[in-house]
Amino acid sequence: MLSALLGMHDGLVLAERSIDFHRDHLARLIHPERQIGRHEVSHLLDGSRRIAEAVAVRDTQAKSALAVLQSLARVPTPAPSPPTPSPPVPALPLPAQSTAHSR
Repeated sequence: MLSALLGMHDGLVLAERSIDFHRDHLARLIHPERQIGRHEVSHLLDGSRRIAEAVAVRDTQAKSALAVLQSLARVPTPAPSPPTPSPPVPALPLPAQSTAHSR
């Protein structure tokens, strides 16, 4: 379980880094002093697609990690049920009577 959680954490960290990197790259491409030409448009589209993918990965990893962590919550102990009465002890069988006549 710990290994799975650590793997999810690594996935979250990687997705966050990817989002930051591509966001900064897009910010440089759309800087007000730069002109956007045909070449830059393909980079803008690619960067936008990569950000969308990284956000989807981040959201999936976060939901998975949350589900795992919530599954580790303690289950409340059930309320003690009232004691059930013990069943009555069966009556001892009567001794079998002999069919022979006594003299």
